[in-house]
Amino acid sequence: MFRNKKRNYILLAVLVIVLVVIGVVRKKSSSGAHKVLTAKAQLRDITETVSANGKIQPEKDVVINSDVAGQIIDLFVREGDRVSQGDLLLLINPDIFESALNRAEAALNNARANLSTSKARLTQAKAQLIQAERAYNRNEALLKQGAISDAEFEQFEANYEVAKADVDASEQSVEAARFNVASAQATRNEAADNLKRTSLYAPRDGIVSALAREKGESVLGTQQMQPTEIMRISDMSSMEVDVDVNESDIIRISMGDTALLEVDAYLDRKFKGVVTEIANAAKNVGGLSTDQVTNFSVKISVLKQSYEDLVTERSPWPFRPGMSATVEILTQTGTDLLTIPVEAVTTRSDTASARGKDRFTHSAATTSENKDRKDVVCVFRYDNGVARLAPVETGIQDSRFIEIKSGLKEGDVVIRGPYEVVSRKLINGDEVEESTEAEVFKIRR
Repeated sequence: MFRNKKRNYILLAVLVIVLVVIGVVRKKSSSGAHKVLTAKAQLRDITETVSANGKIQPEKDVVINSDVAGQIIDLFVREGDRVSQGDLLLLINPDIFESALNRAEAALNNARANLSTSKARLTQAKAQLIQAERAYNRNEALLKQGAISDAEFEQFEANYEVAKADVDASEQSVEAARFNVASAQATRNEAADNLKRTSLYAPRDGIVSALAREKGESVLGTQQMQPTEIMRISDMSSMEVDVDVNESDIIRISMGDTALLEVDAYLDRKFKGVVTEIANAAKNVGGLSTDQVTNFSVKISVLKQSYEDLVTERSPWPFRPGMSATVEILTQTGTDLLTIPVEAVTTRSDTASARGKDRFTHSAATTSENKDRKDVVCVFRYDNGVARLAPVETGIQDSRFIEIKSGLKEGDVVIRGPYEVVSRKLINGDEVEESTEAEVFKIRR
């Protein structure tokens, strides 16, 4: 009887040990599963956007330069003044241009006098030619009658030829004098135009949005390589935002796309705009060719009705040139699209053509496999504690959700996090445990 009790104790102890071992094994097995976050594939409306930053500027902006160089002796406007087309803006010192005009007029008068002299000489030469011709004809008849000798006739013939040559020369002198008058007239007109250009007038209605030079300062004219910018006249009632869009996004933008604008000066306020201009040529940003970022300029007109409540008599122009703005261009919109969170989408290498085994792998492949390897867009479905890899075809997306065109159906549960698990660690068939964000982030910390 004592032996039976001892045997029972031994069996009981063995049973306890076995149960403990099984529990430990199960615990270890459970702890080996990835704790993940999940989400359901659902139908949603998505608006795809392209974000960019830029500066506000007037749609119509005229830079005022001087055609002539000189010193500003009078300035009739200040920054912020409203001007109308034809208003006098400033005066450039006209002294040297008045002197140039006087010299040009004197040269023109001299050329005209020379022309008159040349015409008089031509008239005289023609009169002498008539006399020489008559003498020639008369003496030619006398020669035939034998009244004069050949030597005497040759003298009259020579006088006649000289008279004809004098007429030709006088005609050429008159023509040259006419050219000199035309040249002097052009020089005089240019000098007069330069004198007029010392007075600068407003080319259009608008506001003096920038005044870069003051009275007494000197400016370069457009005849120089780089003329001096004196001021800008802008139409402040029509504003636009000039943004730089990366080359990867520019193909998604079209003329007429709607845009939402946020201006730093007006927090918690969004304005509406429309894409009015898309650059055809890129502009490169960066010093070295390897560091250059290829961007395209896109201009967005700000719709007046989106800010008309900000217009007051005291502040008729809510926006000022140079204000910073953040723009979201609405490129595509879809309704009732099958969507999942953006973070649930990842990529895996597809080596099916090189290996007749598991298509998707993280392991290193041979050289021949690398040639056939390509990245496939996919997601991991949550299937009763197991991660099932599913290739998908994606569509448009916004900042939170992405369209799934194929590979999933409504109601499918996908693994959306943590990012490191979805993007790198998770393999098809791995055990996973559905958890909350608090549990996942607590474990990760």
